[in-house]
Amino acid sequence: MTVTLANHSANLTGRKMSSYTVTNLKRWSCQSRDLPPSSQIKALHVYDFDNTLFSSPLPNPKLWTGQTVGFLQTQEAFTNGGWWHDHQILEATGEGIEKETQKAWEGWWNEQIVALVELSMKQKDALTVLLTGRAESNFADVLKRMVSSKKLEFDMICLKPQLGPNKQKFLSTMLYKQALLEDLLCTYKDAEEIKVYEDRLKHVKGFRDFFEKLNKAYHNPHPPAPNPRLPIISEVIQVADLNTCLDPITETTQVQRMINAHNAALRPPYPRLQIKRTIFYTGYLISPPDTTRLLELISLPPAMPDSDIKYLANNILICPRPANRSILDKVGGIGQRQIWQITGTAVYESKIWAARVTPIPPNATLHTDNPVPIIVLALRKGARPIDAGRIQNWQPVPAERQFVFETVVGEKVQLRIEEEVEGENEYESLFASKQSGKKQRIGHDDADDGRERRYDDHNNNNRRGGGQKDSYRGGNNQRGRGGGGGGGDNRGPRHAPYSGRGDSRSGGRNRGGGGGGGGGGGGGGGGRGRGRGGYRSLDDVTNSPRYGAYQNTAPSYDDPPSYGSANEGYNTSFPPLGGGGGGNGRGGGGGNAGTNGGGGGLAY
Repeated sequence: MTVTLANHSANLTGRKMSSYTVTNLKRWSCQSRDLPPSSQIKALHVYDFDNTLFSSPLPNPKLWTGQTVGFLQTQEAFTNGGWWHDHQILEATGEGIEKETQKAWEGWWNEQIVALVELSMKQKDALTVLLTGRAESNFADVLKRMVSSKKLEFDMICLKPQLGPNKQKFLSTMLYKQALLEDLLCTYKDAEEIKVYEDRLKHVKGFRDFFEKLNKAYHNPHPPAPNPRLPIISEVIQVADLNTCLDPITETTQVQRMINAHNAALRPPYPRLQIKRTIFYTGYLISPPDTTRLLELISLPPAMPDSDIKYLANNILICPRPANRSILDKVGGIGQRQIWQITGTAVYESKIWAARVTPIPPNATLHTDNPVPIIVLALRKGARPIDAGRIQNWQPVPAERQFVFETVVGEKVQLRIEEEVEGENEYESLFASKQSGKKQRIGHDDADDGRERRYDDHNNNNRRGGGQKDSYRGGNNQRGRGGGGGGGDNRGPRHAPYSGRGDSRSGGRNRGGGGGGGGGGGGGGGGRGRGRGGYRSLDDVTNSPRYGAYQNTAPSYDDPPSYGSANEGYNTSFPPLGGGGGGNGRGGGGGNAGTNGGGGGLAY
């Protein structure tokens, strides 16, 4: 069998006219529906699936370190292809495929794009196409099931095949889509317009450039030959991207399943993988509602722009690292609750806003990173939180502002995926290896075709009560570790706006009941995380070097603590990270060091 390597933008009318038939075009589709005759179609409507029509889940940047977010989406990191090649990730969306099929995945669709698809279905002279770079072999059945449950009818449902109808092997998703679109245009040569709906800016530009080249080829075929068709009016509409996450417990379970499958099917050059925890600090964690109350104590100078300020008020620091056993015993252990009262406020050099607190009862046994327990409320750009310890002059607060609040002892935790290390103990596993910190060279196809939008900040940069990007480490700001929290944040209205042509607005939203971040009883609660930013979809990434490129962004110490369900603090827990086998964390595929295979959570 001869295989054609599709490594150019398109054939650009290089094929014979006789090969463009509805029978040949139908071979691109994974459904058996007959296509209408060419003479009946005047308009072509093409819809992308992931984060255009459907809000596909992404790795949660609050649950995983920045490197691991990239690692999960790198095909060569896993023997089974990773996040975008594993159909069970998509099937785990919401409450799982069985329940969601009955509900038609309610709340997970971009309803404005759904409405456009429904209009296309009603338009008699329009051909409606669902076009995605997901692999046909893994995703055809689940995608057909999803669109059927929503009662959406497409003339063609096209997923990326291993080989095209003419035995083409595509080096990228863009080349696959362009080859299909050229067949579509040359088959339906009487169509006068084509509309493509796409969320990714790079693909939007790629499609616009492609149609421009194609129309030039239709004007001036080379070599001289009968034109396959007249130039067509093309419109590529950028849709506000929809970025969502799975329930954090579901996500951790699914990733552990992927790792188990990877380790079970291990072959060179793949190493055994393992989920490990990274603890960025230990503190008396403050709930988001109390963070909001604390921020009301700040009085900024009238001329100071709000954008210069980072709002914190999320913890009373115990230590900027995992606490040792003696410290944990002193403070009562992870999950211990402590009541505090505000006693004073201060401003240091118009750069640091802080509050002084006292425990209730006053003789409670405590441990804090500063001699006097303080809360850093806000920082001006360039300020160091460690300098809050220099504050000497505290101003008493009025009685009505001396409010009382409760904290819970916890750890700021994120999970990461690394190679298994023989003989590594639990404490050693808390720190990322030097090898994992090295940036890998990005592969050609990653650079050309990957979804490169970044998670700028999952919690809305510098807004009051929101998290921050920069790293705050309390008493030791040179430790090289930021913060971050596991789980999902909160989320409001589901339906992102559909943007008009060229609109690049992001559809970042928040959704209910996010998950907390791990550590001895800490962990992701209910809800699906969501935020601004984007992803590198492996419906695009292929042929990259081992592990691809990671986004090497330190998680934020400044995020408010991510709690589980309401009023539970860190009482909820992550699922077991063992593999169901032995008791050393490696049975069946490498659980976290120190956890029982198939049992126990992330105990510390």
